[in-house]
This record gives sequence, C-alpha cells and structure tokens, in this order.
Amino acid sequence: MARRRHQEEHENHERWLVSYADFITLLFAFFVVMYSISSINEGKYKILSDSLTGVFNQPDRAIKPIPVGDERPRTTEPDRSLVDEESTLSAADSLESIANSVREAFGDLIQAEQLKVSGNELWIEIELSSSLLFTSGDAIPNNAAFDIIEKIARILAPYENPVHVEGFTDNLPIQTAQFPTNWELSTARAASIVRMLAIEGVKPSRLAAVGYGEFQPIADNTTAEGRGRNRRVVLVISRNLDIRRSVSGVGSANAKPDAALQRAGTQPAKTPAAPAPQAGAVNPPSPAP
Repeated sequence: MARRRHQEEHENHERWLVSYADFITLLFAFFVVMYSISSINEGKYKILSDSLTGVFNQPDRAIKPIPVGDERPRTTEPDRSLVDEESTLSAADSLESIANSVREAFGDLIQAEQLKVSGNELWIEIELSSSLLFTSGDAIPNNAAFDIIEKIARILAPYENPVHVEGFTDNLPIQTAQFPTNWELSTARAASIVRMLAIEGVKPSRLAAVGYGEFQPIADNTTAEGRGRNRRVVLVISRNLDIRRSVSGVGSANAKPDAALQRAGTQPAKTPAAPAPQAGAVNPPSPAP
C-alpha cells in the first residue's frame, strides 16, 4: 500500500513582524530613558560632578620630615615697610584692573541694568540681580549662572585680593523645610556662588560667604521693582583681609571708606601683644612639645 505523503505546513512569511515590533518597542523605551536622563538640571549635575571629582582626585598625602636645628635654611627678613608699600600699590592696581575687565566682559548686562560695577580705592563691588543666577525661592544656580560666574572667576583667578560674596533678599517671607527664613536663603545663595568660584579656579582661601537676608535693602520693598533690586548677590573684592573684615561686618551697602578703613587699607594688621602677668599671678605651665 502506498504511503500517504505528509503535506508540509505552509511557511509563515510574516513571523519577522513580531521580532521587528519587539525591537521597535525596545528602541522607543531606550530613547525615552535617554531623554529623561538628558533633562536633569545641568546646574545640579555640574556641582555634583565637580564636587565628586575634587574629593576623589586629591593628591596623595605623604608625611614629610620636619627640619630640625641647623638644617633649616637661614633667611634674611625683608624690610617690612617696603614690602607693605609694594603690596598696597599692587592691590590698588589689581582692583582697577578687575573692575575694567568686568566692565568689558559684561557690557551687555551692565546696559540692561542686570549687573553693576562700583567701588573705591579700598574695594570694588560686582552686583548681580538674583534673577540672573537663581530661580525664585531656590539657591541652586541656574544654567546661565555657570557662564556668568565662570567669566568672573577667570578674571579673579590671577589676583590675590580677598573676595566675599553677599546674599540679599526682599522682605517677602519664606518658610520652607530648606529655608525657614530669608537668612538661610541669602546665605545659601552666597555659599553657592563661593563654591562655583572655587570650582572655576579661585583660591578657596580667598573666599567667604555671608547672608544678610532682607535687612539691608537698597530700594523700596513696597513695589515689585524695588523688591527685584533688593534680591541681589554682591561680590566684594577687597584690597586686603582687614578691609574685607571691615566691609563684611556691616555689609557693602552700609560700608563707607572712612578714616578707619583708610588705615586698614594701608597698614598691615597688628598682632596683639600678650598681656603682662599681674603681680602675684602664677603662669600656667607650658604644654609639652
């Protein structure tokens, strides 16, 4: 008896559509994930990235021997009067150079009244509207802030003048978990700018941050225009540390180049002498080396 030939199944030529559809679905999901990653705030990402880089890329620290006795080189102290005079002249020249460089770099913002450069022979001020640097009620720099502060840092980096950053707000109250009052908001904004300057190459030892909250207005807080002027960040570049301490103690809005500041700008800080022991007093024992 003849065998019945098994009839071959009809070949399905459309099976590739299933694999193709799966591939398209995965590709779509991939691009959705990539888009969501790219939309992360660039300001937060750069601060985080640079901070981590600074932490993990610190050079190895090694214990160095301490020179003892005659092994230390003998040096001759220079004439302090000549050194102080030269440093005073160079500091004054650097203030003028910094002010001129900032005016050249930010002519458009100066014309738009978003940035202001002012000062005297003891310090200069770079005043920036907070709207250029931050969103309302936040201390995280926006993307435009990085370009502005990067330019300022390039101007400041070659010099040694002390810099302190002042934060100011309007008198509208803020009460959030992060910023209970305007004190915290103004201080956090000043600290953010200081951190950015350090990231961009300004020596951290030259920098300081201070927040004055709503208590040093330069305009009327009863109008929207006045409140906008009061929301500001001011970079104060001083001739020396004595000037910075004097200005930051009262705020740049209240500081005046009076006689005391003039002396601080031309004289080095004096080291306080140890008080003379009183009669009958017993001096405490010196600590062991």
